[in-house]
Amino acid sequence: MKARILYVEDDPNLAFATKDNLEAYEYEVTHCMDGHQGWEAFRQDHFDLCILDVMLPQMDGFTLAQQIREADEEVPILFLSARSLQEDKLRGFQLGADDYITKPFSIHELMLRIEVFLRRSKKGRTGHSVTNDPQHIGNYTFDFKKLLLLNNHVSHTLTFREAEVLKYLADRRGQVIKREELLTAIWGTDDYFKGRSLDVFLSRIRKYLAADPTIRLDNIHGVGFRMSW
Repeated sequence: MKARILYVEDDPNLAFATKDNLEAYEYEVTHCMDGHQGWEAFRQDHFDLCILDVMLPQMDGFTLAQQIREADEEVPILFLSARSLQEDKLRGFQLGADDYITKPFSIHELMLRIEVFLRRSKKGRTGHSVTNDPQHIGNYTFDFKKLLLLNNHVSHTLTFREAEVLKYLADRRGQVIKREELLTAIWGTDDYFKGRSLDVFLSRIRKYLAADPTIRLDNIHGVGFRMSW
């Protein structure tokens, strides 16, 4: 069965060329010209992956991505945008995007990244089976499905990416996890920019867990990270 892709891009020439290439690779592509159309298409149908521009009429790509992620925690989201500022990329990842590719782009690179995320989504986002059962991290209860981290005193709603990082580390309690392993498991690549994004998420996770001093999320210099409690 062909993988189904939602593609939201308001430049008709770029959209035609990209859609044509995607279909040549035997993907089934639904193209929408604005964010509102994209949201309506997503609500009415099932897609295996979403490719979004950021600067869209009616509803921008960031808002669309946030709505898609709230409706579906697992569908891969790729931004394909001319906006290349670091804060734009960070915002995209914080909203739960899986990748952020800047224009102009190589169609071959796009195809390779699509294949990575489609393979990952078939076996589970972090490469291991995901249970819906809440788990205990020190004095906290972590509900991956609901993106909640709570104890008797505080409650945090995590972004999907924060929850993925926390789950990967918590499932490997006491183990030293190499930095490149964690990056590849969550993003499918260990490039420099995603490493910067990972540091942001780890810093936030440490703050969320600060109410229980028995929980440690240590940097192992030159190697990676270890979570223990």
